[in-house]
Amino acid sequence: MTGVLASVNSIEEARLILPTSVDIIDLKQPERGALGALSIDAVKAIVNEVNHKKPVSATVGDLPMQAKLVFDAVKVMTETGVDYIKIGFFPGGDWQGTLSRLADITLQRHKLIAVLFADTAFDFSIIESLRQAGFYGVMLDTMDKSKGSLPYVMTESEIKNFVSITKSAQLLCGLAGSLKQHDIAGLLKLNVDYLGFRGALCKEHNRTAELDLDSITSVLSCF
Repeated sequence: MTGVLASVNSIEEARLILPTSVDIIDLKQPERGALGALSIDAVKAIVNEVNHKKPVSATVGDLPMQAKLVFDAVKVMTETGVDYIKIGFFPGGDWQGTLSRLADITLQRHKLIAVLFADTAFDFSIIESLRQAGFYGVMLDTMDKSKGSLPYVMTESEIKNFVSITKSAQLLCGLAGSLKQHDIAGLLKLNVDYLGFRGALCKEHNRTAELDLDSITSVLSCF
């Protein structure tokens, strides 16, 4: 059964999500980019507020793929108590060197989620490298939100291929990327582990606006 991930940027938004049927509360600051990070203090406060009522994930920010930089950010995030740590694999940089460093963290049983971007033409073979590095899951997202939702950025066959490879690698599989309510029915047929939302849950479907309870209820009714 496919679950729902909802991104929040404050303790107030986390409180709004808690009573709903959302499965994962995701912490990020949309105003800072595709995977903009909240401050460590804010993450700790939200984790404390949620108090294990739902799993919590958090991004480490739109960081260049520099091994030490990403490793240090992830290491700090492991100390917040989040259940999952999301790392964006942005174009360029040292992907393999970064994976080698992060393997030290996965060995400590921290659950790392790689975020790959459909609008960057990444090599699908990276999924096997993620598995070898001990990653817990992979999420397919979009980097440039102005290009539209995931199904408009990547073909249906490519999305299916991503899901198939990720599941074959026995990794948690998620889809996101400016998803709209009308995208849900088609994506549910893929039986992914979760679909991720931000903009569709906000006022006027603006990802940098506040979460809106009516919009949240509307999206959840599709599951």
